[in-house]
Order: sequence, then structure tokens, then C-alpha cells
Amino acid sequence: MRHEDFPPPTPRRGPVLAAAALAGVCLTAAGCAGDGGQGPGAGPESASRSAASTPSPRQSSAPAATPPTGPTSAKPAPRGPLTGRTVVIDPGHNPGNRDHTREINSQVDIGTGHKECDTTGTATDAGYAEARFTLDVSRRLRTLLEEQGAKVVLTQDGDRPYGPCVDERARIGNKERADAVVSVHADGSATGNRGFHVILPAAVNGDGSDTTKIVAPSRELGERIAGNFVRVTGSAPSNYIGDNTGLDTRDDLGGLNLSTVPKVFIECGNMRDPKDAALLTSSGWRQKAALGIAEGIGSYLKR
Repeated sequence: MRHEDFPPPTPRRGPVLAAAALAGVCLTAAGCAGDGGQGPGAGPESASRSAASTPSPRQSSAPAATPPTGPTSAKPAPRGPLTGRTVVIDPGHNPGNRDHTREINSQVDIGTGHKECDTTGTATDAGYAEARFTLDVSRRLRTLLEEQGAKVVLTQDGDRPYGPCVDERARIGNKERADAVVSVHADGSATGNRGFHVILPAAVNGDGSDTTKIVAPSRELGERIAGNFVRVTGSAPSNYIGDNTGLDTRDDLGGLNLSTVPKVFIECGNMRDPKDAALLTSSGWRQKAALGIAEGIGSYLKR
């Protein structure tokens, strides 16, 4: 969903890829073809803009206590085309955030200001939580990447009471010196708003953040994920953000502002739209979503 609270709309970049061109990324980008491949809503690192899915913020001046657990890495991966590569997968939000509103509402530095540590995320009208969706897709994605030999680290694996905070999520990728980081989300916009979009880091320099070196590689990573996501899932780029390119650039997300390695967010669909919700709650479609993301990451890493 539209992450890190309820951010104001940000200026959109001009179209980079049309819907058809997105699918063409897989056909034209080197190494892609053979690889196996919000507008008025909500977004990454934030909760849904829907009041129905987000508790009322209770500001706390006290810093959030750091949970005892950290990122998780699965068993050693077999050798494959991604051997020697490290990918950090960031499942947006945490199912336990709802029970730790004081902690997640504490303020953290996002490089261009301060925002909540984390948010609860959105949910479908039937109550399927974004945090459950992101963890499921992230685990599927981990399996697919490990099968190709990548070292995969999750920022959380349902193994901590809440969070991690958005600044810590960025630090995990930086510490791992990841070759690519993908934060998995689902949006919480209005009914009728459909499709996915990939969020790219804006050029930010100052106040503790400098994305200068990651803007270009992050864009390439995002374009390859978008192209493969179209091809594998059949989903169209968002019809309400990104000018039908499937891409959006933002400077208000700590997970991007504080990253020193290539990183993007993907909003896989809109949980508040019945048609998109039917996809997001389908186990079969979630596997396709994970595959589309995995093939985009693989294409980027094998370029």
C-alpha cells in the first residue's frame, strides 16, 4: 500500500514505459528473454490510506524499542545463475504491527524528514491483510531466487513482534551489500483503481540520505521487474498512478532515501478494488506475482 503513513501526492515523472512497452522490457532488455522469464490511494512503507484498515496514530516521543530478532536468511542455496548474488526481500509491514501501535507510531529519520517507524498496512474488504500478503509473496520469492543460487535475506519473516522500522529496513539491505532490494506491498486505493506499479527512488542528497549512485540502477531494476510482472501475471500497469507506465518516483520513503544499494518497491495491486482483491487473495496468482518479480530481479542481476 502507499507506505509510510499517508503521504501527499508527489509529482509524477513523465512516462518511461507504456503498458505495451513494459511487456517489451522482457523482450528487449539484455538477458531477460531467456531468464524464465498511487494516485489517490495508499503506498509503501505506509499503511493504507483507508481509515478502515489503519488505526488512529498515537504519536510517541519515546523511541521504539528494538525487537530482539533480526533479518532472516534461509539455508545455503544451491549453485545456479545467481550464485554469489545477494538479494534482500522486504515484506511490507508486519502482522504484529496492529498490536504495537505505540512502537510503530514513534518517529524515525527518513533522510528528508521524520515519519512513523512503520504502519499497519491495508487489507481487502474481507479482511485479508496486506502484511499477510507481503509475507506470503516474499517467501515464495525467496524460494524462487534460492533455487537459482542467490543468497536471500528477508527483513522480517514473521519472527518479530512488529516492524522493523523503515530506517532499519534500509539498513538491512545496506549491511548485506545487497545486489538488489525489493520491498513487496499491495496498495489501498479507491475501488476502480487497478493494477500494479513499481516505486523508484528519487535523487535525494542531504540530511543523511544520498541516492545519487542508486537512482540509475534502481530504475533499471524497476523497469525489468515491471516488464516481467506484466508478462507473467497478465496484470496491467496502474490506471491511477504512474501515467500508465507502471513506474512512480518518490522522495518521501525512508526505505528508498536511506538505501545505498539498488532498491525498489512494488505495489502488486489494489486490495480495496474487488477485482484486484480477487487476484491478491488467490494463491495461484501470488505464485505468479512472485515469479514475475523473481524473473525481473534475475534479469537485472544477469545483465
